[in-house]
Amino acid sequence: MFQNVGEIILLFWRTLLALPLTWRHRRKVYDQLFEIGNASLLMVCVLSFFIGGVIALQTGPVLVERGLANAVGGLVGIAIAKELAPVMMAILIAGRIGSAMSAEIGSMRVYQEIDALRTMNINPIHYLVLPRTVAIAIALPLLVVFAILVGWFGGAVVAAANKSIFISFQAFFANLRDVVDFSDVANGVFKSFCFALIIGTVSCHQGLATIGGPRGIGRSVTKAVVNSIVLIVIFDYILTRLLLDR
Repeated sequence: MFQNVGEIILLFWRTLLALPLTWRHRRKVYDQLFEIGNASLLMVCVLSFFIGGVIALQTGPVLVERGLANAVGGLVGIAIAKELAPVMMAILIAGRIGSAMSAEIGSMRVYQEIDALRTMNINPIHYLVLPRTVAIAIALPLLVVFAILVGWFGGAVVAAANKSIFISFQAFFANLRDVVDFSDVANGVFKSFCFALIIGTVSCHQGLATIGGPRGIGRSVTKAVVNSIVLIVIFDYILTRLLLDR
């Protein structure tokens, strides 16, 4: 475990040192941005809409019973912006994109394509890790902003359509504006940026560490997703604690 942690930190540091070379690999960054961002929009839309709807459906009747019906908008807004959108989108991207990164790089490792890159004096970190990490660090925060907006809309639709809640769009978003500040959205976006670095670094590390043929690729994909999700949850607590102390 300590060896893996040390290798992940070292890979992240080497990727940071390679950041000035991003423009040289901009074509690969664009390709990864399309794969991570545009291809994930539909899933993000569906997931975030129903997350907002579930939060409104669960909390709305309880607040209405206590005479706090107008607080539904603020509760849904703050929960999605600060916690649910960044965490759920990070888990979604870890399962969809992190696994793909690990599988691609792991296949190259097993079939000695990475050794061929080194033979041609091409640094695998610059060629493979850097574009993927930069792309996911840009795409995930943008997806989280989109997810927050869709989640708010989903909560408003459910609150207006459910008979036990029945709050108008105007009342929902009026309370949301009163409760949710720009800093709350910024906190969620900052969290998603940190989660993106975790997903990119862990997934690429597992791919580069793949051994053992096709079975080894499967193990690397599983480890990449599981380790990413575990680290996301751990760092979610750490970041929440740090941001609350500000």
